[in-house]
Formats: sequence, C-alpha cells, structure tokens
Amino acid sequence: MDNIFEYLEEKFQLSQIKLNQYSPLVLAYIGDAVYEMIIRTMVVYEGNTQVNRMHKKSKDFVKASAQANIYYSIEELLTEQEIEVFKRGRNAKTSTKAKNASLNDYKAATGFETLIGYLYLNKEHKRIIDIVAEGVKRCSNQVNL
Repeated sequence: MDNIFEYLEEKFQLSQIKLNQYSPLVLAYIGDAVYEMIIRTMVVYEGNTQVNRMHKKSKDFVKASAQANIYYSIEELLTEQEIEVFKRGRNAKTSTKAKNASLNDYKAATGFETLIGYLYLNKEHKRIIDIVAEGVKRCSNQVNL
C-alpha cells in the first residue's frame, strides 16, 4: 500500500471524518505536527549532524513568526477555500498565549497550522508539500536552512 494515510486508517480502524465538524484549533493541533514533521524531515536530509543543531535549524522554521511569513509569502497561490480555512484558524479564540511571538504572528501561525491540518485530514498531502516547499523557498533568505 503506497498511501500511508490509508494504511494508518486501516491499521487503526479509523472512521471517516467530516472536517466541517472539527474546530479550527483541532485542525491546527494536527497541522502543527504535520508541518513540524516536514521541516524536521528536510533538516535530517541535509545530513547527519548533532541533534542540537538540527533542532536549532528546525525551530527557526516552526516558530510562529516563520509560519506567519511562510503563509503570507504563498497566500496568493491559495484557493479561496484554503484562505477561508486559514481565516477560521486565525480568528479562532484560543486560551493560550503567544510565548515568543507577536499576537498577529501567533494568530497567523495558528491559521497556517489550521490550513495544514485541514489539508492533511482531507488527504491532500501533495498540496501540503507544494505549499510548504514554496513557502520555504520564498522565505529561505530569512532563515538559514
């Protein structure tokens, strides 16, 4: 089986979900993990090095300000529906506060994570990779990856 998501559903007997029934923060929760996994994979593929160095490189891309920058750099490439999903996440009321980010960056990052989570659960994995790859490419001058 080539599709890891189908295999995951089969092995854990996951039922089909209705994405419109999930809160944006739930989508952001899974989107955060998916996005970080992509970034960590990129860092690992750069070569074997100290884990601490890998962590430092990764965190430069997963922090809220970097996610916000990536979103704004690729916003013009998104569909209307993808922008609506982002806005749902950005405007969601959260009980947590930004630790090392401005409120605007934190909200934009939450919106971006919501979009990634939505696409992931909607099984649009290639679209996620395309979005993240283009965002990383456009923002690579701001981050040393």
